[in-house]
Amino acid sequence: MSDEIKVVATNKSARHDYFIDDVFEAGLSLTGTEVKSLRQGRANIGDGYIYIDALEAWAENIHIPEYSQGTWTNHAVRRKRKLLLHHHEINELLIRTREKGHTIVPLRLYFKGSRAKLEIGLARGKKLYDKRQTLRERQDNLEAQRAMSLKNHPRD
Repeated sequence: MSDEIKVVATNKSARHDYFIDDVFEAGLSLTGTEVKSLRQGRANIGDGYIYIDALEAWAENIHIPEYSQGTWTNHAVRRKRKLLLHHHEINELLIRTREKGHTIVPLRLYFKGSRAKLEIGLARGKKLYDKRQTLRERQDNLEAQRAMSLKNHPRD
């Protein structure tokens, strides 16, 4: 089995809104039409969230659209989906989310070989000034890159 990664969806706002402390890779329990829809490259994890209930991890509000060639067997678009994690990972997430300010957010939905995986992050919320600082650093890095590229490739 090859470990080729094909990214289906990313949650760009997660890294903007949160400090990501730790990252886990979880399998997803999906139906056939969900997998086919994901293979078409269609999904949205921006509104999704992860929670732990009865020592099981669940992903909710992840939008996987209906499969276009599906029939009455199509799946519900925003159904609750079980995450496949080891018990020690679930215990760690459970303990760390009980700390103040910690939550679990989906970061990336992808295929690793033939299996659908969800990259989840243990996160702490950013304050408004932290978000501004991150934006400022990103702009400074972009300006520095532009200046370096102009210096290396002067216009004739």
